[in-house]
Amino acid sequence: MQTRSAVATAAAAVMATASVRPAAAAASSVRRLAVLHETRYRYDAAVEVAHHGAWLRPRETPVQRVLGWRLDIDPVPDATVQHSRDAFGNWRQGFSHAQVHDRLLVRSRFDVTVSPPPPLDVEASPPWTEVAAGLRYRAGCQQPEAVEFVLGSRFAPQHPQLALFAADLLAQRRARPLLDLGLALMHRVHAHMRYRPATTDVATDALQALARAEGVCQDYAHLMIGVWRSLGLAARYVSGYLLTQPPIGQARLIGADASHAWVALWCPLHGWVALDPTNDLRVGQDHVTLAWGRDYADVAPLRGVIRGGGNAPPQVAVSVVPADDAQAMLALGPLDAPVQTMAAGAAGAALSD
Repeated sequence: MQTRSAVATAAAAVMATASVRPAAAAASSVRRLAVLHETRYRYDAAVEVAHHGAWLRPRETPVQRVLGWRLDIDPVPDATVQHSRDAFGNWRQGFSHAQVHDRLLVRSRFDVTVSPPPPLDVEASPPWTEVAAGLRYRAGCQQPEAVEFVLGSRFAPQHPQLALFAADLLAQRRARPLLDLGLALMHRVHAHMRYRPATTDVATDALQALARAEGVCQDYAHLMIGVWRSLGLAARYVSGYLLTQPPIGQARLIGADASHAWVALWCPLHGWVALDPTNDLRVGQDHVTLAWGRDYADVAPLRGVIRGGGNAPPQVAVSVVPADDAQAMLALGPLDAPVQTMAAGAAGAALSD
């Protein structure tokens, strides 16, 4: 029995599809975005059995409202797609195929509105040392839920070498406010790393990213999270999408946007504050949140185990379209439209709470 995980190749393909530079957002009002995420496999050997898990349904946040979501799968799974919540509150979809097939298409389509993030009072955030002390284990004391994101994980461990990366940032200012330190670390990671697709893969961890000083958004995020945790602070990995700006004079290309990843830091005063070290900015209205966890392993968009299939890298296309771009919206199609790219009888699952 030959088995193969679909997680590594699928993620690597989508994270290197486009420049990660965000579009210029109008930060004064709610923004509506439409997202299409397609993953295709054309296997070079028949697949006899397949079991897949997907983290493709977006979650609601204080600044993000999901207006509708649809998941289509071809060939049709053997049973109804199973929807559940994981340990972090993300939506998970599970489906299986027992019939022989030589291709797979998984298509997620949804609309969201994204509001501007609330303003930050960086100087009012508590000293980072005080926050770290509050997150340490003390018998008999109730701790915040964020404490689970202090612990090291597979791709973002705690390590002295990672703490050393931020040592001079700690020395620059005594009792430095937490968010001031967070912004400084974001700038440091952005300056240290060079954005280069295909130089790393989904198995690259924070220490390897630090040593190589290059990679994609996943590597930037893991490095920043690993450093933050190594200081005794809480950070989580966020997966999602980014609206990118097409070259001047060129039309927006359907399928040319990027799956993206960034970091959220926990502050007792402000809650979770999302920062994008790849682009060296605070997460805003060009970012669409999909799921979050300790690192990439918790929220891979699509993973699976199959018998057969041979070597078949996925073809991944992501489109993030502003609702006021009529031409792009027409190309994407309405949320409830039939899936034209799939064979008749494809399985569909609409959003339902």
